[in-house]
Amino acid sequence: MTLLFNISYRTVFGEELVLNIVPDNNATAKEQFKMTTLNGSEWSCSVNSMAKPGAVVNYFYSVMKNGVEVRKEWAVESHRLTLTAVKGVSYTIYDNWIDNPEDSYMYSSAITECLAARKKAEAKAVEYSKTVKVKVRAPQLRGNERLAIMGNIKELGGWEALKAHPMTEQQPNEWVADIDVTNVTADTIELKFVALDEETDYTPLWENSNNRRIELPKMNNGDVVVYELGLAFFSIYPVKAAGVVVPVFSLRSEGSFGVGDFGDLKMMVDWVAMTGQRILQILPINDTNITHTWTDSYPYNSISIYALHPQYADLRQLPELKDKARRDHYAALQKELNALPQIDYERVNNAKMDYLRELYAQEESTLGKKADFKAFFSNNKEWLVPYAAFCYYRDLYGTATFSQWPDHHSLPDKEREAMAKASTAMYKKVAFWYYVQYVLDTQMRAAHDHAREKHVILKGDIPIGISRDGVEAWVEPRYFNLNGQAGAPPDAFSVNGQNWGFPTYNWDEMISDGCSWWVRRFTKMAQYFDAYRIDHVLGFFRIWEIPIDAVHGLLGQFSPSLGMTVEEIESYGIRFNEDRYTRPFITDWTLDRMFGEKAAMVKEQFLDRLDDERYQMKPEFDTQRKVEAWYKEMKSEECRMKNEDLRDALYAMISCVLFVRDRKDSKKFHPRIGVQHDFIYESLHDSDKYLFNRLYNDYFYRRNNQFWYYEAMKKLPRLTEATRMLVCAEDLGMVPDCVPWVMNQLRILSLEIQSMPKDDKVRFGHLSRNPYRSVCTISTHDMSTLRQWWDEDYEQTQSYFNTMLHRGGAAPHPLPGWLAKEIVMRHLTCPSMLCLLSLQDWLSMDEKLRLPDANAERINIPANPRHYWRYRMHMTIEQLMASDEFNANVKEMILQSGRK
Repeated sequence: MTLLFNISYRTVFGEELVLNIVPDNNATAKEQFKMTTLNGSEWSCSVNSMAKPGAVVNYFYSVMKNGVEVRKEWAVESHRLTLTAVKGVSYTIYDNWIDNPEDSYMYSSAITECLAARKKAEAKAVEYSKTVKVKVRAPQLRGNERLAIMGNIKELGGWEALKAHPMTEQQPNEWVADIDVTNVTADTIELKFVALDEETDYTPLWENSNNRRIELPKMNNGDVVVYELGLAFFSIYPVKAAGVVVPVFSLRSEGSFGVGDFGDLKMMVDWVAMTGQRILQILPINDTNITHTWTDSYPYNSISIYALHPQYADLRQLPELKDKARRDHYAALQKELNALPQIDYERVNNAKMDYLRELYAQEESTLGKKADFKAFFSNNKEWLVPYAAFCYYRDLYGTATFSQWPDHHSLPDKEREAMAKASTAMYKKVAFWYYVQYVLDTQMRAAHDHAREKHVILKGDIPIGISRDGVEAWVEPRYFNLNGQAGAPPDAFSVNGQNWGFPTYNWDEMISDGCSWWVRRFTKMAQYFDAYRIDHVLGFFRIWEIPIDAVHGLLGQFSPSLGMTVEEIESYGIRFNEDRYTRPFITDWTLDRMFGEKAAMVKEQFLDRLDDERYQMKPEFDTQRKVEAWYKEMKSEECRMKNEDLRDALYAMISCVLFVRDRKDSKKFHPRIGVQHDFIYESLHDSDKYLFNRLYNDYFYRRNNQFWYYEAMKKLPRLTEATRMLVCAEDLGMVPDCVPWVMNQLRILSLEIQSMPKDDKVRFGHLSRNPYRSVCTISTHDMSTLRQWWDEDYEQTQSYFNTMLHRGGAAPHPLPGWLAKEIVMRHLTCPSMLCLLSLQDWLSMDEKLRLPDANAERINIPANPRHYWRYRMHMTIEQLMASDEFNANVKEMILQSGRK
């Protein structure tokens, strides 16, 4: 069988086109064939194939220059050729180059498996002497529609839409039809595509274009000509949908165990579907158990990027304990914990772990015989065994900080192998953790399947960081910089910046193996979700890296970034004094300003004289971590509270520098973020302040733009193409200009918040200006809810009331339900593809349903690194689903806004 591939693609001198045939969709095993051209535009290649009729050939094109691949087609959906013609001995294929389409989101599983899911029909084997195979993409079709082809020959229905030739969807949004042209005498076929409704007999929808024309070449018996045609376009309104954002831990049902679980998640899907919403977004659900205390409630500090948190196990879906006394004990405990207004993290998790251990002891003997458990273990053992080993040693040694373990600072291969064999003693020590993850995986997959059945998109959350006391840092340390800390520069949430404590990524190592660590992570996530939010997408351009000896984020620097040499700094007119500008600036007048009458005590206890003007910190207090250790060693809580202001002042003294030294090159420097509020800046002459501000603005807003663009493009394309999940990103904060360049190029949905406009020339964003490819929301888990925000700053609220809502008079306080409804409706009617509101903001419209205390609705306070994440719905999901008036109101608003 001969396959002759043809494609039009204009190259430049030195470039050549290559055909890549991918056996069994395994891109690493691709066969490459160089193509030939006479004019640099029309390329062809002949391949002799032993493939049998009915086989599928997957392939893509790429551009090579000097033996290096410089460009390739969109990887999410490659070309596919099904050899359906039994008599076909010669195939002539005419293809188009496939770039990442503007509507690539329509090819995501969020659309094809949820919103527009349709039954897949298998193509019937046909036997024609001469065949024309037509392929076309039609991403606009809704779930109840199928594509057909009609034209000026009887084989295509003679322009009668209801007699049109049916097409088969061979891969998401790509339709194909085999046409018998044995008896066609015309040299040209005119045709058009038509969308037919499978459920009703409404008027067929014709594509918006002139008639298409394909030329019929001279064909012999057994010939197949394949035409890949341009996009089929219909007058169909773009997809717009609404949804809710709520953490799983915040869910409450009558049967949950003091915290939301995966059974509650299925119930929440039912409420979402019932109210006409189409998306349910949650926060990360990975295991965060480091200390077994409430500090583990922070969902963005997981010990594994794969393992799910045991607290989400729905005990109702598990076998009963055979011991009646124990059943009664847990039933009473469930009622007690579930009645609490907030989550008691420690009691809930201890109770659930005790239950799971008792159940495992009861079921252990039969577990290994279950086929689904064996399949789960086989498919996940690469991450499951190290996770189980980590949990075992964490509990054995009483700490998750593996550097403090007496041994096992890494996981030996022999031990890993023993833990994977059911016959060994090591397996029995860790098998409980296999069981827990098997239960969680089964329940989360069931929730995902249920969401798809209800045409609801489950949207997950990818944290930017990993715990330095976690599995990945333990077994794959080469991927991380454990001597640094990830965080965020100062912003509206935190004046000192944020220090998340995560290690930063060793991107050079990750890129060297094709970002396989990230691909594995995303592939696992795709088993549970059809869309995801990239937390702090700016971290893929550059991360705010803080020295390991710092507590606050002010001493950080962007990594990677282009540090400045002394010559570059002085080119701005600044005379660079390295000693003065990189040491903490501490003088008598700064101490008097900070401490007043306590200045003498501070000098004596914490400082040494440096020169006639300045002081320096004593060696035992010369880093923020040392000051933190001194503070923690105080004997009583009363003493610590008394010295909290002193501690914070010492932190501020240490960070009072004009420049920080580059972490990789000691001869380069970075202006310290936010230094304009510090004494070192105040000490400059006005002319030097002007020069420094020029340097500062150039550095933070212009210098690195192109560099960061290329850094992001080394990573993000590989990650976004790893799965078919819909990609959304949190692009808030100090956003360089290159971020929207990359997000537009990769078709990533941005996040738009009216109270945090990206245009620095306006106080509030104009909803009508939101880009279509975006997610619109009122608040996030890191922000005040709508009701809280309304009462935080009366002047701000008044301005919003007058300028955005176009209402006169005084803004009412607290926020009345009717006004909350107007704000919600304005967001629903904006151009954004998705409008996702927190459950609290949805409920703000109904004064009878919403929580009386608006401040009790807050999920997180980013300025507090030890915040207790314990918010829980004040009503059960059953009560929510029974709130007919509210639910009807939500459904009607969504319908009126054109979101469905």
